Amino acid sequence: MQCMHSFQYKDGSLHCEGVNLNTLADEYGTPTYVYSASTFRDHYRKLDKALSGLDHGIEYAVKANSNLSVLKLLVDEGSGFDIVSGGELQRVIAAGGDAAKCTFAGVGKTREEIEYALHEGIYCFNAESEEEVAFISKVAGELGKVAPVAFRVNPNVDAKTHKYISTGKSENKFGVDFSSIDDAYARAAELPNITLRGLQMHIGSQLTLLQPFMEAVEKVAPLATRLKEAYGIEFFSIGGGVGIVYEDSLASGQPEWWASKSDEERPLTIEEYAAGVTPLLKETGLKILVEPGRFIAGNAGVLLTRCLYEKKGSAKTFRIVDAGMNDLIRPALYEGHHDIAPLNEPKSSSSSVDVVGPVCETGDFFCQSRELADFAPGEAIALLSAGAYGFVMASNYNSRGLPVEILVDGDQAKVIRPRQTVDDILASEIASL
Repeated sequence: MQCMHSFQYKDGSLHCEGVNLNTLADEYGTPTYVYSASTFRDHYRKLDKALSGLDHGIEYAVKANSNLSVLKLLVDEGSGFDIVSGGELQRVIAAGGDAAKCTFAGVGKTREEIEYALHEGIYCFNAESEEEVAFISKVAGELGKVAPVAFRVNPNVDAKTHKYISTGKSENKFGVDFSSIDDAYARAAELPNITLRGLQMHIGSQLTLLQPFMEAVEKVAPLATRLKEAYGIEFFSIGGGVGIVYEDSLASGQPEWWASKSDEERPLTIEEYAAGVTPLLKETGLKILVEPGRFIAGNAGVLLTRCLYEKKGSAKTFRIVDAGMNDLIRPALYEGHHDIAPLNEPKSSSSSVDVVGPVCETGDFFCQSRELADFAPGEAIALLSAGAYGFVMASNYNSRGLPVEILVDGDQAKVIRPRQTVDDILASEIASL
């Protein structure tokens, strides 16, 4: 099954592995991110096993969750890393990772980032345009180096996901048009300080159907084979994008939940994904790289928050909590769904409510008109499936400090980033005329 994780009710309270989340909320306050180490490991190992029929490498997408302890956990599993900034590369190295196992993506790499990555021995730059490759060649030449490069090809495949996280269509800013990619490689091969190391694609995030993956691989795999013959490239990266279960996320790993769903309702499993693409990829004879982020991190984290007030209006009932859109922006930015679970195991009563935060924006909500198990002011709840694109997208909007992050491993809970105070925020500013 796709989304096994370690958040379950035990003895009337929601637990992360062997730790009671009520205990963490009481001890460390809220809002608080809590991550499950066993879930990170489990999802990494499931993917690695599913792809065992291929010569493959897993490049975890650092942008999904970049805490140093999370990265160290994945370094220990043998992961490589997909980075999109010099700062992310510095994080990987600080966590004990190796630049030689990192691919550097992103459309706007600066001179400073390129120089840093070359000095550290980056495995490959995944370039998004011919102009970028020409600039990388120039910078490499000035340093007396040869830069390894792969183009990101845009296959013009509809990922059938939210428009903000769809990346493989012609109107998206990412990659080189499929119709132009052969010429781009031919011109890059003439540059003096470039070696062509691979080919990359990524069509989008949170894909729940196999068909878009198959369509993209069927279209791009023959290109990868041609480029191997012409330029001796060594890898083909098929990106990431395998979706996770956001709805019914507490029940999704249970056999009875799985049995209750029709074939159309069941989420795409990593085994089905691998079985679909493996035969096509094996024919290329290339090392296959994958770049999962959400699949590994998404269901490995929750955001704890406490209810402050209940406000009953003429049209709606609002439950006001102490977490806001600055702590978890996905519902406001992506219309993202997060299941909401009281930390005290709910009884049968429920009601239709909006769960909203304290930030001064109408868009500061976590759900609207959703039937939820009842919880009262003073009680803590968990916003589930918040391990990916949660803390990494948090901000200090409204001068709110960033939440504490806690990693649970078995029955041990460790603070891996302390709560940020307003004093911490002000310490980095200067009041000057």
